Amino acid sequence: MAISLFVEGPLARVTLSHPGKFNAMSRAMWLELKAVFDSLSVGGSLRCVILSGDAGHFCAGGDISEYPAFRFNEAALRGFHEDEVWAALQAVLDCPVPVVAQIEGNCMGAGMELASCCDIRVAGESALFGAPIALLGFPMAPREAQLVAREAGIAVVRAMLLEAAMFSAAEMQQHGFLNAVVMDAAVPAEVALHAGRIAALAPQTARLNKRLLRSVQEEGGVSSALLAEAYRYAPTAEHREGVAAFLAKRPPIF
Repeated sequence: MAISLFVEGPLARVTLSHPGKFNAMSRAMWLELKAVFDSLSVGGSLRCVILSGDAGHFCAGGDISEYPAFRFNEAALRGFHEDEVWAALQAVLDCPVPVVAQIEGNCMGAGMELASCCDIRVAGESALFGAPIALLGFPMAPREAQLVAREAGIAVVRAMLLEAAMFSAAEMQQHGFLNAVVMDAAVPAEVALHAGRIAALAPQTARLNKRLLRSVQEEGGVSSALLAEAYRYAPTAEHREGVAAFLAKRPPIF
């Protein structure tokens, strides 16, 4: 089990791998995921990150085999969710460049949480979504539930948590969670298409737009801090190039 990172030019791919368990997240994987995304927040050459799972699945949830060692102690359970799981999810959320989720096969529990951290979500038509943790006798952690409800919608999350309901990719697209649903074999190409579009556009603009959208979504509006620096991009080379290219009727070079 591991989190792998492959960087090629402006694109990075982070892959979840837990053979035999549909890439269920172990405690070690949560820690590793945080470290990987923290490393991606350093430097300015990166333009897009693809988050995917190994062997035809995204993530089937948490590694339940580890649960008896800590879940029955309140302090240990709190530490797991707040210091390990949420810390990793926050690192994905804090990634300054757009993150594209490549969702295949199972996207359950922790998989839903990880996908909810991404900016663009592409799924195969046979992908399956849910969070049937009521079958395990525990609720979703508060901040994790808030994250998934914000992205998937409260009605969907109610059904997932209260009925252990499962949703198809087509249903999740109808609910606005997915940007695209394609044939299973076409998922990698579709993800590459989205990532390529992002990477070809102005990189600083993408970072600014991501920050703006997060402020609007999480804080319910534009913060005073964001507004105070919203127009500092005015003299930048990227801004000048975009306008100049349009006026010259040529493609911009970012």
